[in-house]
Amino acid sequence: MDVLALLADGFAASISPLNLMIVLIGVTVGIFIGAMPGLGSVNGVAIVLPLTFIVPPGSAIILLAAIYYGAMYGGAISSILLGIPGASTAVATTFDGRPMAQKGEAGLALIVAAVASFIGGTISVLLFTVFAVPLADMALAFGPAEEFALVLLAFTTFVGLGGDDILKTIVMICLGLVLSTVGLDIISGEPRLIFGDLPGFYSGISFLVLAIGVYGVGEVLYTIETSRNAPMVTPARLTFSELRAGLSKMRGMWRTMSLGSVMGFFVGILPAAGATPAALMSYGVAKSISKRPESFGRGNPEGVAAPETANNAASTGSLLPMLTLGIPGSPTTALLLGGMVMWGLTPGPMLFVEQKEFVWGLISSLYTANVAAVLVNIALIPVFVWALRMPLTVLCAMVLVLCIVGGYAPGQRLHDVWMIAGFGVAGYLLRKADYPLAPLVLALVLGPLMEKSFRQTMIAEHGDVTVFVERPIAAVFVAISALLFALPLIRALRRGRNGSTRPAPAE
Repeated sequence: MDVLALLADGFAASISPLNLMIVLIGVTVGIFIGAMPGLGSVNGVAIVLPLTFIVPPGSAIILLAAIYYGAMYGGAISSILLGIPGASTAVATTFDGRPMAQKGEAGLALIVAAVASFIGGTISVLLFTVFAVPLADMALAFGPAEEFALVLLAFTTFVGLGGDDILKTIVMICLGLVLSTVGLDIISGEPRLIFGDLPGFYSGISFLVLAIGVYGVGEVLYTIETSRNAPMVTPARLTFSELRAGLSKMRGMWRTMSLGSVMGFFVGILPAAGATPAALMSYGVAKSISKRPESFGRGNPEGVAAPETANNAASTGSLLPMLTLGIPGSPTTALLLGGMVMWGLTPGPMLFVEQKEFVWGLISSLYTANVAAVLVNIALIPVFVWALRMPLTVLCAMVLVLCIVGGYAPGQRLHDVWMIAGFGVAGYLLRKADYPLAPLVLALVLGPLMEKSFRQTMIAEHGDVTVFVERPIAAVFVAISALLFALPLIRALRRGRNGSTRPAPAE
């Protein structure tokens, strides 16, 4: 009953005229960003983040969450009409969405994607409401040692479960941790790594500057290089008869969408997992349980519904560890975490105690954002189809202007603009070399927390590092971290053993 009362109070805040307008603007902008190849929820949140200083923190997080939601919806539009996913989260949608469009069923595919996204979002928000308070209550038992072990777990999750090159992931985590130490020492106040006593580095490296640089400018540079020829947009029209036909066809997909929603939510909770593996897993499960698995990849509507329910459910699931534990479940939630820190809020279990209005206003806004996203998506699909025809040069110029203005406005320092340019070039080069950017951002956000909790523990325990294995909760996290860190080595040894036991080919 307490949860229902808190949720009702949250709805009272989220349905205020200001927040409703913010939700509508956020999902509309998010759908547009998600539909643009080369952009995505990470880039959209990074670009819009500076604008959040003009509204209260409660409305700011609602705006960013609405953009996040809208981008997950919008990714299916370019996947279906262009055959190019707006983001990696919509890769699986192209498998059957593009064949449907080529068969003249683009309208049906877009309807299936929108409704499946709504169902996945709705189920995941309900699960979020149920699990948020118990997880936050459990986290109240955390001290500095447990906080350090939890952050360590977040980093090793990227190493053990990430699909990227393990060595490159570790390098990016270490680089982010080094960048997080730039500025003044948190205990002694002595300057560290200020690059020749440059005044701009005394306040450290801004998370906002790094995010806009690597995800905004860097992505634009990479898109300009890789997008030589724009693909043709498949025309799509939506009529009420098509809408009715699409809704009636989806009645037989309830099992696929239910499994995708639940699977996506719990995969999204895992740090470094996120919506992309959730969508691919859901697609694979849907194909394996289908009565017509041979039709997948040839325009089966279930092949659109499965990944769309999962990636939207995962986007909601990734918010849960961010709010309750202060650990982001995806690159986008790492940006949201950085935004909350900038607004003076501390994500974690105490947020549910000290900032109830903020937390439950956000949770209730996920319900309204989900409804708004499906309505806006279906109503404005013709507009987004037209927007996909925008010349790449115009789109990239708009994004660059937003990046420069957005990076300069908060601190009004030219130093930040130069840093954005530098991080943009670095992000482009790292992307070219296939270095993952998410661990870099995560390390910059969590680095100060990791250092603070470690040094607090060492001061309290007089330098005794065995405290991390003597305290039960910390010991569990450290043990899981060790297992995840060793997981790539175990997999490599198993592959080597299987390869060595194969019989030699006959001569």
